[in-house]
Amino acid sequence: MPVEPTPAPSSDPVETAASGWLSRRDRGLTAAEQDRYLEWLRADPRHGPALTRLEKTWRALDGLTEWRPAHGSLPNPDLLARPRRAAVALFRPVLMGTLAIAATVVGAFLISRMSAIQSAPAAGMRVIPSPERLTLADGSVVELNHGGKIETAFTADTRRVRLVRGEAHFTVTKNLARPFIVDAGGVSVRAVGTAFDVRRASGAVEVLVTEGKVQIERPVIPPAAPVGLLAMHAPAPTPLVAGERAVIDIRNAVAPPLVTPASAGEIAQLLAWQGVRLEFVDLPLAEVVIEFNLRNSLQLVVGNVSTGRLRVAGKFRADNVEAFVRLLEASFDVTAKRNDAGYLLLRREK
Repeated sequence: MPVEPTPAPSSDPVETAASGWLSRRDRGLTAAEQDRYLEWLRADPRHGPALTRLEKTWRALDGLTEWRPAHGSLPNPDLLARPRRAAVALFRPVLMGTLAIAATVVGAFLISRMSAIQSAPAAGMRVIPSPERLTLADGSVVELNHGGKIETAFTADTRRVRLVRGEAHFTVTKNLARPFIVDAGGVSVRAVGTAFDVRRASGAVEVLVTEGKVQIERPVIPPAAPVGLLAMHAPAPTPLVAGERAVIDIRNAVAPPLVTPASAGEIAQLLAWQGVRLEFVDLPLAEVVIEFNLRNSLQLVVGNVSTGRLRVAGKFRADNVEAFVRLLEASFDVTAKRNDAGYLLLRREK
């Protein structure tokens, strides 16, 4: 697993937060992170400009990819010269300050950034296919998020699946005589006939029910513990129904799961990994719109040439054009208005 760069300390909390988001955006945001990122952008008018300043500094540092230490002890000054035609990043554009203003914040990123520069992909688009889909022996269907892995152990009485790593969505074939149990990090999720998602995170297990209901059982106290202690401290099972999400702290064996409701929009975001995704690397918005229009009934139209030249980078679910438009509105100052033909007209006014 790649190690994310640690932002350098900064006396400005806005700059510190912006550097953290820039680091996470550079390695790719999850659906949940993208939601938090949009909320952070809207929370304070200073957030967008701060992130833009750091983004432009990184773009300047990207020019060092052409420097080879063997050719000289210092890079060619032309590598850091302002380009004739500046690309617009997917953030509110502001005038770039001096490189020294953000040097403290981005300095800690330099080594990891320089190593990533050498393998950075050229501008363009990549289609990320749908995740792996497995049909188990009982007819249940498992969708594995990229990098996920499961192991099965079916018997005449029980259908048991172990989520070794990552995330998986289960659509369970109903069989009252053979309960379906998913084990993840010591947590058991028991179902009969339902659909739910399980994700192994750092120090926690997350469960989201999309249909029916499940029962969450906490991990058993390690074998070295006395049997009596197990009986005293094992938490009672927690029921979870469709539209609810639970986060279980696996570092605390007796803490109850944190259960919260999940709206339809939140569920769609959490499961955005299930569909085909499009990854854009510094691609003009006009070309991005063409790709979305090929895959959606809701069609986009670029309102003017300057809007079409905006550069886009990131991963987006191919069939969720509405979420992409919301991101444009929040980060680009782009407005989206439905015209008489039913298309969404995209225009950046400033």
